[in-house]
Amino acid sequence: MTQATQKGRLLSLDVMRGLTIAGMIMVNNPGSWEYVYAPLRHARWDGLTPTDLVFPFFMFIMGVSMFFSLRKYDFTLSRKSVFKVLKRTALIFLVGLGLNLFGHLSRYGFGEFERLRILGVLQRLALAYGAGSLIVLAVNHKYILQLAAGILVFYAALLAFTDSLTLSVNNLIAVTDRALLGESHLYRDTLADGTRIAFDPEGLLSTLGSIGHVLLGFYAGRLILNAKKDNERIIRNLFILGTILLFAGLLLNYGCPINKKIWSSTFVLATCGLGSLLLALLIWIIDINGRKRWSLFFESFGINPLYLYVQAALLSTLLNVSGIHTFVHQSVFVPVFGSFGGSLAWAVFFVLLNWIPGYFWLYKKQIYIKL
Repeated sequence: MTQATQKGRLLSLDVMRGLTIAGMIMVNNPGSWEYVYAPLRHARWDGLTPTDLVFPFFMFIMGVSMFFSLRKYDFTLSRKSVFKVLKRTALIFLVGLGLNLFGHLSRYGFGEFERLRILGVLQRLALAYGAGSLIVLAVNHKYILQLAAGILVFYAALLAFTDSLTLSVNNLIAVTDRALLGESHLYRDTLADGTRIAFDPEGLLSTLGSIGHVLLGFYAGRLILNAKKDNERIIRNLFILGTILLFAGLLLNYGCPINKKIWSSTFVLATCGLGSLLLALLIWIIDINGRKRWSLFFESFGINPLYLYVQAALLSTLLNVSGIHTFVHQSVFVPVFGSFGGSLAWAVFFVLLNWIPGYFWLYKKQIYIKL
């Protein structure tokens, strides 16, 4: 079997998870939002940029990890397994809501709670994890791929037949979120004419696409484990899966555009395909050939992803509120690197700032913070 850490962890999986967390922190924290290089911006609507790969890669990895973590329950829908899944789902969702609350308090103080955003990145992860885990505990695994395909086909058809592939107040995703959560609790996006509307990129209905996403990740995890000691078979299976998913997403893009904000079915296919290819490459480099010295930085992020993501969000808010972010960025990085270079330099510096406790306090002391 591929080389793993002493506790049975697949090192390449930790490294890829760490890559995505470091990437999330970097793209979420530029020195100035006015000066961000194009590859570090999200696509305005349809399309795909390198930044748009970060979140779906993490979700794909979460699906892979689900296969390894749920094995201890023998993939059985029992009181113990359901309680564990529901507890973790609720805790991750509440942590995400807590981050929103912290940001809200820093901006509005103890007031205007009608503006508090309810959804977010961690909330999306929680819902996709919860639903995906319950599905794989209840359904025979030989039907997982078909079930994921069924969810994605249904979701694509739902968006197409309700004219919800465009950004508008009548988009079914926006309509659903307004009805269930209230307009004031949603993220606001901007139409082409400059009008601001309530539209949440982590909406409740678009979680359907995310459930399909983690199921495809779960299927990739099953391929890895079922290959057992055959390293060549692991790589071959992941490359075949990744190639099929990527080409399917690119070809179907002409009917259902690749779009992160609605988490379209083609977005799921394309990003899961790329995620599978990257994971295969990392397994070949790290776990099979043992070339892992370069990966230590990202491994530090990958073994405590939730903690470091939360730490970065809290630290970012504190640095912004205190004025330290603006002072250091404008007085140190901009004079040296210029407007765009200085904005990127701050983002890289901020990643390093979060890595320090992640490595020296957690990684070196083998502390794993989990929910």
